[in-house]
Amino acid sequence: MNFRIISAILEVQIIASGKSIRDRKRLVKFYGGARWRKMKGIASIQSASGRIALAELHWYEAHGIGKKEIKIKRIIS
Repeated sequence: MNFRIISAILEVQIIASGKSIRDRKRLVKFYGGARWRKMKGIASIQSASGRIALAELHWYEAHGIGKKEIKIKRIIS
Protein backbone atom coordinates (compact mmCIF):
# COMPACT_ATOMS: atom_id res chain seq x y z
CA MET A 1 0.00 0.00 0.00
CA ASN A 2 1.75 3.16 -1.17
CA PHE A 3 -0.84 5.55 0.25
CA ARG A 4 -2.27 6.50 3.62
CA ILE A 5 -5.96 6.94 4.46
CA ILE A 6 -6.31 10.32 6.23
CA SER A 7 -10.08 10.49 6.78
CA ALA A 8 -12.95 8.20 7.66
CA ILE A 9 -14.24 6.00 4.86
CA LEU A 10 -17.67 7.30 3.82
CA GLU A 11 -20.49 5.97 1.63
CA VAL A 12 -19.55 2.35 2.39
CA GLN A 13 -21.34 -0.24 0.25
CA ILE A 14 -21.16 -4.01 -0.12
CA ILE A 15 -20.21 -5.00 -3.67
CA ALA A 16 -20.24 -8.79 -3.18
CA SER A 17 -20.51 -11.31 -0.38
CA GLY A 18 -20.21 -15.04 0.18
CA LYS A 19 -19.72 -17.25 -2.86
CA SER A 20 -20.01 -14.35 -5.31
CA ILE A 21 -16.48 -13.19 -4.33
CA ARG A 22 -14.00 -14.59 -6.87
CA ASP A 23 -11.03 -14.54 -4.45
CA ARG A 24 -12.85 -16.20 -1.55
CA LYS A 25 -10.67 -19.35 -1.59
CA ARG A 26 -7.49 -17.27 -1.44
CA LEU A 27 -8.86 -15.04 1.33
CA VAL A 28 -9.78 -18.06 3.45
CA LYS A 29 -6.33 -19.59 2.85
CA PHE A 30 -4.40 -16.41 3.81
CA TYR A 31 -6.58 -14.85 6.52
CA GLY A 32 -8.91 -17.59 7.74
CA GLY A 33 -12.46 -18.75 7.21
CA ALA A 34 -15.13 -16.15 7.82
CA ARG A 35 -18.00 -14.44 6.06
CA TRP A 36 -16.08 -12.33 3.54
CA ARG A 37 -17.51 -9.23 1.86
CA LYS A 38 -16.08 -7.06 -0.89
CA MET A 39 -16.67 -3.42 0.04
CA LYS A 40 -16.24 0.02 -1.47
CA GLY A 41 -16.19 3.54 -0.05
CA ILE A 42 -14.82 7.05 -0.46
CA ALA A 43 -12.02 8.57 1.62
CA SER A 44 -9.27 11.18 1.53
CA ILE A 45 -5.87 9.65 0.92
CA GLN A 46 -2.29 10.87 0.90
CA SER A 47 0.00 9.35 -1.71
CA ALA A 48 3.67 8.54 -1.16
CA SER A 49 4.55 11.80 -2.94
CA GLY A 50 2.45 13.80 -0.46
CA ARG A 51 -0.49 14.57 -2.76
CA ILE A 52 -3.87 14.57 -1.02
CA ALA A 53 -6.93 13.45 -3.00
CA LEU A 54 -10.41 12.02 -2.65
CA ALA A 55 -10.49 8.40 -3.87
CA GLU A 56 -12.79 5.43 -4.24
CA LEU A 57 -11.36 2.50 -2.30
CA HIS A 58 -12.13 -1.22 -2.57
CA TRP A 59 -11.27 -3.83 0.07
CA TYR A 60 -12.22 -7.18 1.55
CA GLU A 61 -13.65 -7.36 5.06
CA ALA A 62 -14.68 -10.10 7.48
CA HIS A 63 -16.00 -10.02 11.02
CA GLY A 64 -13.17 -10.58 13.50
CA ILE A 65 -10.52 -10.18 10.80
CA GLY A 66 -11.04 -6.60 9.61
CA LYS A 67 -10.20 -4.77 6.39
CA LYS A 68 -7.68 -6.47 4.09
CA GLU A 69 -6.12 -5.58 0.74
CA ILE A 70 -7.29 -1.97 0.45
CA LYS A 71 -6.72 -0.57 -3.04
CA ILE A 72 -7.49 2.64 -4.92
CA LYS A 73 -9.98 2.10 -7.73
CA ARG A 74 -10.14 5.71 -8.94
CA ILE A 75 -9.18 9.22 -7.92
CA ILE A 76 -12.26 11.45 -7.64
CA SER A 77 -10.56 14.81 -7.15
